Amino acid sequence: MIGKTGGHDDTIVAIATAPGVGAIAVIRLSGPQAIGITDKLFPAKKLAEQPGHTLHFGSLQLHGRVIDEVVVSLYRAPKSYTGEEVVEISCHGSPYIQQQILEACIAMGARLARPGEFTQRAFLNGKLDLTQAESVADLIASNTAASHQTAMQQMRGGFSKELFALREQLIKFSALIELELDFSQEDVEFADRTALYTLVDDSLNEVERLVHSFKVGNVIKNGVNTAIIGRPNAGKSTLLNTLLNENRAIVSDIAGTTRDTIEEVLNIGGILFRLIDTAGIRESTDTIESIGVAKSLEKMREAGIVVYLFDVSELSVDDLLAQVREFDREGIQFLLVGNKADTLGFEEARAKFGMVPDVIFISAKQHGHIDDLKDKLVSHVMGGAVNTENTIITNVRHYAALQEVYAALMDVKKGMDNRLPGDLLALDIRRCLFFLADIAGEVTNEDRLDFIFSKFCIGK
Repeated sequence: MIGKTGGHDDTIVAIATAPGVGAIAVIRLSGPQAIGITDKLFPAKKLAEQPGHTLHFGSLQLHGRVIDEVVVSLYRAPKSYTGEEVVEISCHGSPYIQQQILEACIAMGARLARPGEFTQRAFLNGKLDLTQAESVADLIASNTAASHQTAMQQMRGGFSKELFALREQLIKFSALIELELDFSQEDVEFADRTALYTLVDDSLNEVERLVHSFKVGNVIKNGVNTAIIGRPNAGKSTLLNTLLNENRAIVSDIAGTTRDTIEEVLNIGGILFRLIDTAGIRESTDTIESIGVAKSLEKMREAGIVVYLFDVSELSVDDLLAQVREFDREGIQFLLVGNKADTLGFEEARAKFGMVPDVIFISAKQHGHIDDLKDKLVSHVMGGAVNTENTIITNVRHYAALQEVYAALMDVKKGMDNRLPGDLLALDIRRCLFFLADIAGEVTNEDRLDFIFSKFCIGK
């Protein structure tokens, strides 16, 4: 196992902006020779003599041939993203120009960076802990306000601060308990067991909150698959079109029109819902329709939430209750939505299905109560109001480690309940500290780091 180690002999280079044509592009270098390599290509000014955090305009040349007019940004170690000497070359966004500058830097001694290697160097040089480094990838991938806010909270060190405070307290108690072992013959207690018990209880509550936040965090980060299920002509395709505000699915009065699943993504309240319009579920002798029904059932079982849409005029209360029992039996999360309530009348529809709890009545065709449906979808998957200023776990690695922390804290608590000796309590506290350190990346190995950062884009 290794801790964080800094220092690299080589200099890396990569295109830091998105691929393709653009107004400008940025090529980034990091390492001991970043400024020296750029100096060889930038005759307008001696960059090695310039202070950090300065911009310099001039032409970039290789063997006397001008590649482009560029702006060079200098960042001196350790006041840079990676903690090393960093140069960013802003050029015109032609893919040809970008490639020419990249090849010129490599010809002068730089090496092409691996995915995430800039952030990995920032971590190894102590500029970020591992949770902050991982949040950089989440921030780049964020596509809603909620996922952006959650990633920003972690990148600013919100999660790290909570872990640090817990570790500091546990380290203090661990040290006092282990000190007791040196005086075991004298039967003394340096660690206040009452205070330790309170700390463990408080820590268990906080870790439990973080573990439970992963369900919400996973929804914020990855969205939720939402299958629109129902009988033929319940209005599933109409509802999809209404939610999307476009005619995405074919709408027809002919039963069995939808043969295959149609998938679209919709942002509702900062959460991405992957809406899946499915074929109507019914018995059919039509081979193609039967395949569509089979796919509908498959999507229903894979979905994070099922919107069960039914025609309030055609479905009976008994049939709806039977469907609810089937969902419950299979452990499916569902939302009951009565469509075409305008034809029967909203009050009449509510009276008809009054004994069935939590039914939402809408008119997909007339856009009636669609906002109520959207609100219900968000509250259903989020479990109520969520404050993204609080730490929310979105990383499965953090989630797994926190479960181990929780188990270790429970063992400490049980140990104190059973009046176990200090050496056994110390073992459980050390186990807890190990997994807390693992989350922050203070105890890890090179292969694991390479795996984590390999999921980053090149240039970050």
